[in-house]
Amino acid sequence: MTQFDVVPVSARLAEKPVSLLQFARSAGRNMLEVIPAETLRETYVRGPLNIHYFCDPEMITELLVGQGRSFPKAKFTKDIIGSAVGNGLILSEGEKWRQQRRRYSPLFAARNLPVLSRHFAETGTEVAESLAEHQGPVDIAQVAPASTLTNISRVIFSGNKEVSSEQIRVGLIKYFEYISDISLFDLMGLPKWLPRKKWIRSMAPVSTMRDLARQVIEQRRSENRVEPQDFLDFMIEALKTDFEDEETTVDNLLTFVVAGHETSANALAWGYYLLALNPEMQARIRHEIRSVRSDGPIEFSDLESMPLLRAHIKETLRLYPSAAFFARDASDDVEIKGVEIKKGDALFFPVYSLHRNEKLWEAPEQYRPERFLGTSFPRGQYIPFGDGPRICIGAQYAETEIMVLMASVLRRIEFSFADAEMPEPVLTFTMRTSGPLILNANKARDSD
Repeated sequence: MTQFDVVPVSARLAEKPVSLLQFARSAGRNMLEVIPAETLRETYVRGPLNIHYFCDPEMITELLVGQGRSFPKAKFTKDIIGSAVGNGLILSEGEKWRQQRRRYSPLFAARNLPVLSRHFAETGTEVAESLAEHQGPVDIAQVAPASTLTNISRVIFSGNKEVSSEQIRVGLIKYFEYISDISLFDLMGLPKWLPRKKWIRSMAPVSTMRDLARQVIEQRRSENRVEPQDFLDFMIEALKTDFEDEETTVDNLLTFVVAGHETSANALAWGYYLLALNPEMQARIRHEIRSVRSDGPIEFSDLESMPLLRAHIKETLRLYPSAAFFARDASDDVEIKGVEIKKGDALFFPVYSLHRNEKLWEAPEQYRPERFLGTSFPRGQYIPFGDGPRICIGAQYAETEIMVLMASVLRRIEFSFADAEMPEPVLTFTMRTSGPLILNANKARDSD
């Protein structure tokens, strides 16, 4: 199969109006199926009932940064993931959110990234060695999350004497399976006392991870390390001068676990897929990586000398944003560019459509990483991590993790297409592949 046989896969959006029941039923399976295809062609679409779809950069900026900056997360978002992440940074509002944002912002400062990058590089080296040892077809949709899961174990749960790495691995896998099972009742906004299907399986995955989180926090605090060695150390250091109750700390630890696992994993999987689709670009990026760091662990300081790799990752997040959709509830009446928004209206931001909107992008369906070299775009047009006060606190952390992992792997491994069907994008908790993403992984030549 050659690069000319395949074009980047895209999602099938809704070509016809979707009823509320269809919306709830389809959204639980694949949120992309209920987003109007019109959002790829128009920058504002009025949905049924009180729903608005925004793909206009100016309107988005006004709603996330300007008049609507204090609008709360949508109720159905809280219903879907609230039981898993509690009232941590993702879902808290008002003063509680402001306190947490202020408390945790230093964790994600650039000064901490060199330490964390060493853990990412160790994982990347292991992945590259494993792929080199077992060449041939591999499901990259399994390899990518396994690598970010390993990173989580290293930067949060490592060095714990009471909890084994296998306990953490199994616990996290079950935890992610639980939160990815979206309830139809939650999407429809039905009362919380109505039984959900996932209740039959019990909330054991959540309670297990909360127990494990408490254990590692307590043990790490007792160690009282002089110099922080990983993310959990930085987190505990921040809490020494800014106290919060234990349950909120557990909420936030799990929030960072959730936000930092699938999002990065999806970007890696789609990124490898795009490079298999574009072997010439893959060779150029490999040459760039090798010219900066031919051997040894990739370091944080190396990344600024890899602009093409960074552009590739940005283009990957444009075509396949992990957070492909988010929503707000209007808490006041506002008017933006002639559009009246009433208190209680649902404000939908289909990032997938925004990033592929034909009025905003040249050749929006095509993979062109060069568009991110030496070019800037209007605010609100490219928002893989959101925008405004609630922009993803870990955006730089995520970009660093993805770059270090990908650089470590691409330096040694060449990806190409196997004789397998390509999956489509599916959006539940994050935008993932609809099934296995099989690529050939072989040792790259010593020179490109």
